[in-house]
Amino acid sequence: MAENITAGSIGGSTTDTGLGSRPGNGGFGGTTGAGTGTATGLAQTAQEYAGKVSDAAIQAKDYVTDKVSVVSDKIKQLDFAELTENAKQYARQNPGQAILISAAAGLLLGILIRGRR
Repeated sequence: MAENITAGSIGGSTTDTGLGSRPGNGGFGGTTGAGTGTATGLAQTAQEYAGKVSDAAIQAKDYVTDKVSVVSDKIKQLDFAELTENAKQYARQNPGQAILISAAAGLLLGILIRGRR
């Protein structure tokens, strides 16, 4: 019963776990420079994402700038005397709602101011 037994053929099966040290397998102990390739790939991926984030930030800045200019134009068009007169007229017609709205606004401002201290 003297057989030539080699590593990997014990019990009649040969299994490869992929963790050997054969060159080119990318496993542990391999000398293929897989770590260097992975680092290079990660660096390239990071640069791609940095470019995408930069592009998105530029688009967001342009969008906000456009919206700020629209809001600024709308504020310039407001007639505060007319707004004040409309608010007075509403308060005369709906005194209960006007008091509730004023109380809610005062409470909200109080919470905001107290939260900053």
